[in-house]
Amino acid sequence: MDLAELGAFLRSRRDRIRPADVGLPAGPRRRVPGLRRDEVALLAGASVEYYIELERGAGAQPSEQMLAALARALRLTIDERDHLYHLAGRPVPVAGGPASHVHPGMLDLLDRLTTTPAQVITDLHVTLVQNRLATALLGDQLHFEGPSRSFVFRWFTDPVSRELYPRQDHDHQSRSFTADLRAAVARRDSRDREAQDLVAALLDRSPEFAERWQQREVAVRRDERKRIVHPSLGTIEVNCLNLFSEDGRQRLLWFAPAVGTDAAERLELLGVVGHQDLLPHV
Repeated sequence: MDLAELGAFLRSRRDRIRPADVGLPAGPRRRVPGLRRDEVALLAGASVEYYIELERGAGAQPSEQMLAALARALRLTIDERDHLYHLAGRPVPVAGGPASHVHPGMLDLLDRLTTTPAQVITDLHVTLVQNRLATALLGDQLHFEGPSRSFVFRWFTDPVSRELYPRQDHDHQSRSFTADLRAAVARRDSRDREAQDLVAALLDRSPEFAERWQQREVAVRRDERKRIVHPSLGTIEVNCLNLFSEDGRQRLLWFAPAVGTDAAERLELLGVVGHQDLLPHV
């Protein structure tokens, strides 16, 4: 671990990023060409004081989750991301895991989707990053730990998560999530512990999942029309569109209003009302 070099590396990466590169306004009076420390902290979900300490080479060893957030905030390449982990004395995350590297190009697309909810998830339905409107539509999905990081796990083990969809859609969603998970597990190496542990936990906790898993249905979740229940705006019918990474382990999701419905008007209100319930969805 080399915290001094870690701080210097963070400063060098911060200096090269322009606010427009990450969807921030440039403002009329900027004293630095790159991002300010408070802007990096905001993008990474850290306190300004904590980030300042990191750049000074002080403070505690950053967690793997914080390193992943910093790599995304600073648009690091995968080689730069790996270097960041080495400097912090942390193991480099495995591909497809909850701290997976999100390609800067995919993050750039996410930043440009400013008028529609969008997020990046793994093939095991772990949310890696979401924009402001996705948080408003679906709730904060980034704070979960353990197997609960996967929405598939929460779907089958936490009744609150099912409030996202109308009750009459639950059977379809259960089949779809199970079939998509089977496809993801098959694509991964049979020694992939994250995928195997997730399936084992689901088989142990959910009789419904165990029954559906035995049916061996396989179908990747691609573009589909769905109804989402928002606590303030009611049921919103949207088209859920997907952009997959080359290896299929990540997908950029964005939610467009379904034609012939009032979804466009409801989605426009998302930025105003936000997600007002206390229990995060998906």
